Amino acid sequence: FDPLLVESKAPATVVLMLSSPENEVLAKACEALYKFASKDDENKLTLLGLGALEHLYKLLSHKDPIVRRNAVMVFGIMASNHDVKKLLRELDVTNSLLSQLTPGEDVVIHEFATLCLAHMAVEYITKIKIFEQGGLGSLIRLLGSLDPDVQKNSVECIYLLVQDFQIRAAVRELNVIPPLLGLLESEYPVIQVLALQTLEVISKDRETRMILGENKGLELLLNILENNTLSDLHIETLAVLGNCLEDVHALQLIQLTGGLEKLLSFLEASTVPDIQKNAAKAITKAAYDDEIRKILHWEDVEKFLLSLLETNSDEVKIAASQAISAMCENLDSKRVLGLQGIPQLVQLLSSDNEEVKEAAVTALSNLTTASPRNTSVVAEARGIEPLMSTLNAQRDGALANAIAVLTNLSLQESSRIRIQSHGIMSALAGPLRSTNSQVQSKAAFAVAAFGCDADTRSELRKAGGLGPLIRLLRSKNEEVRRNASWAVMVCASDERTAAELCRLGALDVLEEINLSSKRKNKFSEAALEKLLDNNLPQKYSRMGYLSSSNIITNGFYDCGQTKRGKKFLSLEELSKQELTDRRAIIFINATAQEKEKISPTFHLSPVNLSKCPAGELIYLKLNFRDYSILNKCIFFYVRKRRAKKEEEKPKEGINVTPEVQEEISLENSRWLPPPDFTLLDYIDDASKIILPLTTTREQAVALAQFVADKMGGPVEKEKLHNFSWELQMSELEFELKSNIVPIGRITKGTFYHRALLFKAIADRIGIGCSLVRGQYNRAWNEVKLVEDSPKGLLLPPQEYVVDLMFEPGCLMKQGTAKADQYKRI
Repeated sequence: FDPLLVESKAPATVVLMLSSPENEVLAKACEALYKFASKDDENKLTLLGLGALEHLYKLLSHKDPIVRRNAVMVFGIMASNHDVKKLLRELDVTNSLLSQLTPGEDVVIHEFATLCLAHMAVEYITKIKIFEQGGLGSLIRLLGSLDPDVQKNSVECIYLLVQDFQIRAAVRELNVIPPLLGLLESEYPVIQVLALQTLEVISKDRETRMILGENKGLELLLNILENNTLSDLHIETLAVLGNCLEDVHALQLIQLTGGLEKLLSFLEASTVPDIQKNAAKAITKAAYDDEIRKILHWEDVEKFLLSLLETNSDEVKIAASQAISAMCENLDSKRVLGLQGIPQLVQLLSSDNEEVKEAAVTALSNLTTASPRNTSVVAEARGIEPLMSTLNAQRDGALANAIAVLTNLSLQESSRIRIQSHGIMSALAGPLRSTNSQVQSKAAFAVAAFGCDADTRSELRKAGGLGPLIRLLRSKNEEVRRNASWAVMVCASDERTAAELCRLGALDVLEEINLSSKRKNKFSEAALEKLLDNNLPQKYSRMGYLSSSNIITNGFYDCGQTKRGKKFLSLEELSKQELTDRRAIIFINATAQEKEKISPTFHLSPVNLSKCPAGELIYLKLNFRDYSILNKCIFFYVRKRRAKKEEEKPKEGINVTPEVQEEISLENSRWLPPPDFTLLDYIDDASKIILPLTTTREQAVALAQFVADKMGGPVEKEKLHNFSWELQMSELEFELKSNIVPIGRITKGTFYHRALLFKAIADRIGIGCSLVRGQYNRAWNEVKLVEDSPKGLLLPPQEYVVDLMFEPGCLMKQGTAKADQYKRI
C-alpha cells in the first residue's frame, strides 16, 4: 500500500491512531498528544475523556524505544492533573514507570518517568507502591544523572517519599546522603533547595545526622551560610543545621571545628526575619537536652536570643521567647536571661498579638520558677500590673502561665501584698471556671498560695469562686484534683469560709473522693480534716469524734449522727423548726458579757422588769423562750417610753403619733442563740476547784466527779435502765418550746450529755481530752496521761477512758476489758 499522509486537528482522531500497528504512526500520534496536553489543563481533561490514557498505558511496554519514549512523555505531562492522577493510580502505572528507570534507558524517558512519579508521589498510596516495588534504589541512583531535569524530578520524588518515617529509614540504608550532598553544588537553585529540604526531613533521625557528619556534610552546610551569594539557600540550610543541633555528637563536632561560633556570628549579623525565626526554633529544639544546653550556654547563645526580642517581627519574638523558655532549664542561663531578659519580656505582655503575649509570659513562668532572684526582677520591672492584665488573655496558655508567674511572686511578701491589692482572688474566679485542665490546675494552686489570710479568702468567697473550686474536686485530672484539694484546705482556715464550703457541698465531695483509693490524695484527706476542724458541730455529727486539739467554743451544738447525703442544718435553721419528738439538740453557749448585762433579778417582779433598758429588753426578746415574761417586758417597756414622751411634749401642741419603733426593731432583729448562764457558772466553779490541782490525772478525776454531780450523780449499772433521763429532756424541750436545749439546763444527763459537758469544761480550763461518739446514746472522753516511770526514762503517754456514769473519776486504760465494756451497749 502506498504511503498515506494523514493530517488531523481533531484529538479524537489522534487518539484512534494510538491503536495503529505501525510504529511511526504511534510515535507521531504520541508526539501530537504531548504537544496538545502541554498547552493547558482543559486539553488534558479532553484526552482523559477520549480514553487516551488506556491506550498510552499499553504503549509503556512497547518494543520501539521512540514509541515508548513519546508515551512516557505524555504520561509525564498529563500527571499534573488531579483527575489524571486518579486514573493512573487505578491503572497501577507505577510498576511500568519504574521499569523505565534502568541505567541504559533514554534520558528523556528518565526525565518524564520521574516527573510522572513525582506528581503521583504526593499521595500516600503511591508512596507505598513505589517503596514496595523497589523504586527507591532507582531514584537515588538517578540523583547522579548528568541531566538536571532527571536530578530535579528524582530528588523531588524522594523528598515526597521520605515524609513517611518508614521510608526515611530505608532511604538511609540506601546511602542517600552522598548524592544529596553532591546536589548542593548544582548550578540550579531549585535542585539545591530540594536537596536541602530532603536533608532537613531525613536529618530528624539521629542515625542520619551521624552519617551526615561522617560525610563532612556539616562543614558543607556551614560553608553555604558563609557564602553571601547563596543567601537564597540560608533558610533551608539553617533548618538542616537546626536538626543537627539536637544531637550532642553533631553539636560537639560543629563546636570543635569552630562551626558553632561561626553559626552564631552569622545569626547575630542576619536581619532576615525567617532566618532569625528558624534559628530560634532550632535552638528551642536543641535546648531540650541538658548537655546541649551547656554547650549553647558556653557559646553565649543567650546574647543572641535577647537581641531577637528587640526585633520588629512578632514571629521572631515568639520564637525567641520559646527558646528562652527552653534554655531556662540551665541554671546559669536562667540567671543571665532573667537579669537582662525579664524587663523585655514584661514589655511584650502589652503586645496586641496574643501569641506574643503567650510566649512572653511562658518564658517569665520558666524564669521565675524556683528563682527568687528572678521573681524580684519581675517585681522591679513593674510586671505585676501587666501580669494581672494578662489574666484576661484569650489563649489558655497565656492565662495559665500568667497565673503561674503571679504564684511564683507570691512567695515574696511585698509582691504578694501588691498582687492582693489588685484583687487577685476576684481575678481567679474566672480561670477556676475554665474548661482547660492546665488553667484549672494553675488557678487552684494560686488560690492555695494567695488564700493565706482572711481578706483574700473573703474576696474569693464574695467573687463566687468557692463553687467552681469545689467543682474542680471532681476533675478527672489528678493534678487539678490535688491542687483543688490543697486550695480548699487553705480556704477552710477560717470558720466563715469553711461554713460556706460546707454549704456548697465540699464535705460530700471530699468524703466521696477519700473513699476511692485511686482518686484520693494527701491534700484531699487534709482538706476534709481542715474543713471539719473549723466546723466542729458538723465534724462531730459526721465523724463522731473530736480530738484534744478541737476546742469546743460558744456556738457548738450536738444534733446527733448525720446520715450520709443528708443536709447538715445550721443552728439558726434548726431553731426555726417545730417541736418534734426526735432527739434534742444540745447547745453550748457560755457567754460572760451577756450575763453582766442582765441581772437575775429581772425574773422576779414587774417592778424590776419596768426598769429594763431598751438594749437589754431586745436581748431578752431574742434569747428567751418564756413568752409570758417577754410580753410583760414589752408591755412595761412600751408603757414607760410612752409616758416619758408624754412628759417631754409641749403643753400647747400634743403629738399623738404612736411610738412603735422599738416594737418594730424587736420583731425584725436577727436571731441570736440563747446564753447558758448555768454553764458559765459550771466553768467558773470548775476552775476554782480543779486548776489548783497539780497533776493532769487529779484534774481529770476531779472534773469527772464534778460533771457527774451536775448531771444526776453516779448510776449503778444494774439500775441504768431506771435512769429516766429522757423524761427530763422532753420536759425541757416542752418548756423551752424548742428542740434546742442549753447543756446547763440538763440536770439528769446520760453518757453523751456528760461527755459533751466534760469536753466543754475541759477545753475551757486546759485539760486535753477527746470526745468520741458511740452507739445508742453512748459517748466518752479520752485523756492522755504520763505514767510514773523510773528515773531517767520518759515513757510515752497512755490513753484512758474517763468514767462519768458508774464510778465517776475512774480512769480506764484504753484497750482494757473495763474500758471496752464502758463503751459497749
